[in-house]
Amino acid sequence: MYDYAVIGGGIVGLAAAIAVGKRYPTARIVVLEKEQTWASHQTGNNSGVIHSGIYYKPGSYKAQFCREGNRSMVEFCQQHNIAHEVCGKVIVATEQHELPILENLYQRGLANGLKVNQLSAQQVKEIEPHVQCLAGLRVPSTGIVDYKQVCQKYVEIFQAQAGELRLNTQVQKITSRSDYTVLETNNGTFETRFVINCAGLHSDRIARLTKANPEAKIVPFRGEYYELKPEKRYLVNSLIYPVPNPAFPFLGVHFTRMIDGTVHAGPNAVLSFKREGYHKTDFNLRDLTEVMTYSGFWKLAAKHASEGLQEMVRSYSKTAFVRSLQRLIPEVTEADVIPTHAGVRAQALRPDGQLVDDFLLVSSQNALHVCNAPSPAATSSLEIGKAIASKIPEQSLLASSDCCLVTTNS
Repeated sequence: MYDYAVIGGGIVGLAAAIAVGKRYPTARIVVLEKEQTWASHQTGNNSGVIHSGIYYKPGSYKAQFCREGNRSMVEFCQQHNIAHEVCGKVIVATEQHELPILENLYQRGLANGLKVNQLSAQQVKEIEPHVQCLAGLRVPSTGIVDYKQVCQKYVEIFQAQAGELRLNTQVQKITSRSDYTVLETNNGTFETRFVINCAGLHSDRIARLTKANPEAKIVPFRGEYYELKPEKRYLVNSLIYPVPNPAFPFLGVHFTRMIDGTVHAGPNAVLSFKREGYHKTDFNLRDLTEVMTYSGFWKLAAKHASEGLQEMVRSYSKTAFVRSLQRLIPEVTEADVIPTHAGVRAQALRPDGQLVDDFLLVSSQNALHVCNAPSPAATSSLEIGKAIASKIPEQSLLASSDCCLVTTNS
């Protein structure tokens, strides 16, 4: 019998396991991961950015955890000699109508307790000489790291805590008893007093296996990237972002210098026909049917039809994709970029068509479910882990905390 079973071996699941182990050092804890390796999905395919927290609504989980997570992630990397760099980033306005949005973003950064500098076009050029813009912001606390390396260190720390790790172990059925839960997997049965669901792209399905209702469904959005050819990497010094469209829930195509020195450009945001669909041809009938029969998706699609069409065009047209890049760096050409990896964002969507814009923690009998943890979850992972541990008493009763915690027995 385990005291706690964590479902999902991405960066949030591993961070939660560490945090719970620290809070309850005598507890017996197991992490169950269906893949052959840790951090195989969202964590292992993200852009490697240590985010600052400038974009998020003041007072939200994202704003709080990202700001604190930026600090704790950098300290963690320093402590464990993990390659990282606090390089900062610029956010630039390239059209007149973006200037008021840039000002609002500046005020939000200040409200979130961040150091943010307003820049003229010439000051932007002093940082990123190849960028053409009208004005910009510099966020010096943004950094870069390889989150797979971070996860490997999390694994080592959890093992040192005497935690158990099980790869190739997919949870297929969950049966709740009065004081414990039975997890049936392809690799044996596990009994636990408490379940911590960090299953990412499948978190809503795991929640429903426990009879919990997260009141949202995961809709997978694939983000596709190009990479600058080595001889063109000089065009980007650090990270270059556009002003985000306030009507569209993604940050827009941007340039990111990775910790290995490569420079990635993207992503777009298109519906994936498979929850783990990293290629245009990936398809899963169950996954697609769930989306196509979900009223929330069609309400979202109707609201953002124009933006969604542009994203699809960028997915299939390199010319259109590069045109978006040229808004930031005009001298980039189609010959300068080559396709590289894609990632899939596990985005929770409500039945009314509203995207869940904060981390979503849902409680049920003897379980806690992390049902929305897209970016900046990697940056925030240590803080999310602490929050999970703080909400789980030794008894299998979860005390409700605030409006971001949904309690359900249905």
